[in-house]
Amino acid sequence: MLSGIIKDNQTGETLIGASVKADGKITNATITNAYGFYSLSLPAGNYTLSLSYVGYQTITKQINLKVDTTVDVNLLSSNQLNEVVVNAVQQNDNVVNPQMGVQKLNVKEINNIPVLFGERDILKTLQLLPGIKSAGEGNSGFYVRGGSTDQNLILLDEAPVYNASHLLGFFSTFNSDAIKDVTIYKGGMPAEYGGRLASVLDIKMDDGNKKEYTVEGGIGLISSRLKLEGPFVKNKSSFMISGRRTYADAFLKLSPDTALNSNTLYFYDLNAKANFQIDNKNVIYLSGYFGRDKLGLNNTFGFEWGNATGTLRWNHLINKRLFSNTSLIYSNYNYIIQNFLEENNFKVNSSIKDINLKQDFQFALKSNHELKFGLNAIHHTIAPGKISSSSTSSVNQTTIENRKGVELAGYVSDQWQVNRKFNMIYGMRLSAFTPLGPGVFKSYDNEGNTIDSNIYSSGKIVKTYFNVEPRLSASYQISESKGIKLAYTRNTQNLHLMSNSTATSPTDLYIMDSNNTKPEIADQLSTGYFTNFKNDTYEFSAEIYYKWMQNQIEYRNGTDLRGNQNVEADLLYGKGRAYGLELFLKKRFGNFNGWIGYTLSKTERLFDQINNGKWFNAKQDRTHDLSVVGIYKANQRWTFSSTFVYSTGNAVTFPSGKYQLNGSTVFYYTEKNGYRTPSYHRLDLSATLEGKPGKKYQSSWSFGIYNVYNRKNAFSIDFKDDPENANQTQAVKTSLFGIIPSVTWNFKF
Repeated sequence: MLSGIIKDNQTGETLIGASVKADGKITNATITNAYGFYSLSLPAGNYTLSLSYVGYQTITKQINLKVDTTVDVNLLSSNQLNEVVVNAVQQNDNVVNPQMGVQKLNVKEINNIPVLFGERDILKTLQLLPGIKSAGEGNSGFYVRGGSTDQNLILLDEAPVYNASHLLGFFSTFNSDAIKDVTIYKGGMPAEYGGRLASVLDIKMDDGNKKEYTVEGGIGLISSRLKLEGPFVKNKSSFMISGRRTYADAFLKLSPDTALNSNTLYFYDLNAKANFQIDNKNVIYLSGYFGRDKLGLNNTFGFEWGNATGTLRWNHLINKRLFSNTSLIYSNYNYIIQNFLEENNFKVNSSIKDINLKQDFQFALKSNHELKFGLNAIHHTIAPGKISSSSTSSVNQTTIENRKGVELAGYVSDQWQVNRKFNMIYGMRLSAFTPLGPGVFKSYDNEGNTIDSNIYSSGKIVKTYFNVEPRLSASYQISESKGIKLAYTRNTQNLHLMSNSTATSPTDLYIMDSNNTKPEIADQLSTGYFTNFKNDTYEFSAEIYYKWMQNQIEYRNGTDLRGNQNVEADLLYGKGRAYGLELFLKKRFGNFNGWIGYTLSKTERLFDQINNGKWFNAKQDRTHDLSVVGIYKANQRWTFSSTFVYSTGNAVTFPSGKYQLNGSTVFYYTEKNGYRTPSYHRLDLSATLEGKPGKKYQSSWSFGIYNVYNRKNAFSIDFKDDPENANQTQAVKTSLFGIIPSVTWNFKF
């Protein structure tokens, strides 16, 4: 048995997904896990061991394997390479790896991609990949293969993040300075993940530099950031702390207008992590995220929201074959809305809290079998809303009952290298969800009328839903550089986001399964062709998928989700389907590289009470979605990049006609989501000037232009009577952004 840990030689950071190969054989190969650990079962003998990671120099070792052997390696970064690498996947890994529908980003490699306000943004970069669509301009939400925004599981060091946006979606929650690894699964997700239908976005924070102390950051037009890291004990333990804040409020205070300088508009976030290597078999990690947004209008109105997460992990090497990770996780998302006007003052509080215990194992069963298994228990508490007010206010105090539930899951998964051409991952996830008292639980008929009501005491079981979720993903190599893949997954979801708007909002309402609301279920079947050519410089893939969805949720027309004591009475349940084709062409190496991603897709819903019981377009349905990314490394100092995006307009419900009633115009509507907003397209450019190489102190300037040709893309369209002719109707378009320049100074020492 051969095992070990692979790290960055300069920082001591573990490397995720580094390749370990004996004698160049695929059947004698593996990759490091999320903690840099690998385990490879080999017969006794002499081997040439190759250890590699893209962007690092490959190390070759000769070993004589007679007994269990540990080989720990520190890889040297290939900083002398002039070309830019846009992918952290090993050569041929996209062909050989049986995992399907997975995309991996290296944070260091996305810094050159132009984004809004020049702020490097992981979520905006993900939206440039096929099958992943933006929820709208200025919005960090995204749709994956026909799923809604709440059907994406977003994890930050294993902690779920329920609202991943700042400033109503203009920025994402994730400060790229603090991020180490980003992986998204959009099909065939591994059995260790569950609880969402569409995708899993797994984000890992930096562990901290174990070799030396460093300081880095950046100063932009509307925000700045700072990161500190270094060792507690050299080569043994380290810390990382990174903060970011906007200062739009500082500019407001400079205004002589008191109506402006008393307003509030900012966000901040803080990432922190520490790790302690107790001995060669035990490592403790402690990490947390704390972020808050605050908006205020001239001491009359206030709105704030934010996330807090904490993760305590224990990595334990039980033996050379068996690796254990135990995690205790806390997550809290909440918001507060306040009206300060005396005659109708009020305060609204809402939150969702999780306490999560996970136990994961990784077992190298044989040279061609790697087994993963584990257990997971989550306690959810949802506080839908509490409205408080003073005795002089016209607003009545209201408290909606909290809801509590327990989510349990167990899984087992085996990655089996059948032979040098055929590789597969198969497994099963068993999940259960139990809503708990205390509370009043009502039952409703199809019209939303109450037909039954029961009171449950604290901890009393209301109902339990059990689900079996099989997972299968397989790859077959046609040749060394060509392969086909097939995947089938079933996923269930027990938490559901209710929204009246076309895009996510911090005030959207979460509900959980109950005696009325059942778990959402999705079955997805996908297949694809993958190839590399010209010495792995180019990568191409074509994937098709079909997804069936059960127990999808909509709400009745006119439903008020906020402050609704009986929100489940207004919910409707139906089914959905999504299918599409995804094409991806990428140039991976060289001075000029980038990718083209294209998605042709359809997403529909079917409800008996909506659209006369006929299939209708889901709000996330877009027929065409195109992204083009180009990065050019002109020399050691200058890098130029551009992105172009195009998509079909959003599916929306517009009025089909109008009539007069008592002197007022009334619009009437026919087909649900039967119209489209105009097509969306935009071109962005950026340039990065690096400081002179060879110095310990490093700095760079990033210049960008968002929406170069000043396209006025539609954010919303409203209809009203033409003031000059009431028989005619005007469509009024609202756009968020025109052309926006940006500049940021980055530094590190």
